[in-house]
Amino acid sequence: MYSVDEIKELLAAFNSSKATALDIQIDENQFLSIRQKNAKQDIVQTAPTSVEVLTPIIEPAAKTVSEEKKSDGTPIESPMVGVFYAAPSPDSEPYVSVGSTVKKGDVVCIIEAMKLMNEVTAEKSGVITEICVENGQVVEYGQPLFFIK
Repeated sequence: MYSVDEIKELLAAFNSSKATALDIQIDENQFLSIRQKNAKQDIVQTAPTSVEVLTPIIEPAAKTVSEEKKSDGTPIESPMVGVFYAAPSPDSEPYVSVGSTVKKGDVVCIIEAMKLMNEVTAEKSGVITEICVENGQVVEYGQPLFFIK
């Protein structure tokens, strides 16, 4: 998710550039599209006349673990921004479920980032006490994926 300040920075950078269009995929359900009105593409240096936001979507930032209920155990956090997958393929069983015992280094999920599948491994041995995200959900860097005790 983008914060309001980040969107304002993007708009300022867009306004000061020669670009005539800006499309941002926020997640699979949210899309931000910005176009310059009256932009002349055949002139080398032009000043933007105005910016039209076609589909503004701004949501409050996700709650952090400290704002939510305290979970039992140590978090296994997302090492990157991407899409969370609980199993190696849609037909496969999930790598782990609540109550699964894992050893340090065991694969617990996959994060897809820029069409690359990245395995996330347990940093310590223990039992999975909570799964914090759903299959196919976009996750942020540092977001808790699981809790292990």
